[in-house]
Amino acid sequence: MDLSQKDWTEKLSKDNNSVILDVRTQEEVDEGIIPNAVHIDIYRGQGFIYEIDQLDKTKNYYVYCKSGGRSAQACAIMNQLGFENAYNLVGGISQWQGKVTFKE
Repeated sequence: MDLSQKDWTEKLSKDNNSVILDVRTQEEVDEGIIPNAVHIDIYRGQGFIYEIDQLDKTKNYYVYCKSGGRSAQACAIMNQLGFENAYNLVGGISQWQGKVTFKE
């Protein structure tokens, strides 16, 4: 499901069963990441599908990439794998107004 940044952040702030998922490349993640996000690179192909399939399907996933394209694909893959709640951040981190941190 595509959500605007406002709806995505509001829903996330009220969700105590949530996981933030970053599907960008490692190089992009090195430029900054939404705090507490889990990173799984969608370009890993079958490796991405394997790692996603290991995640807890009872949680709600808030998925983002740079502009919203790859995260929309990731949400579609997650839905096919049986995830009921995968929310795509429209506009991605490039339009993100919230906090960004850097991995050590």
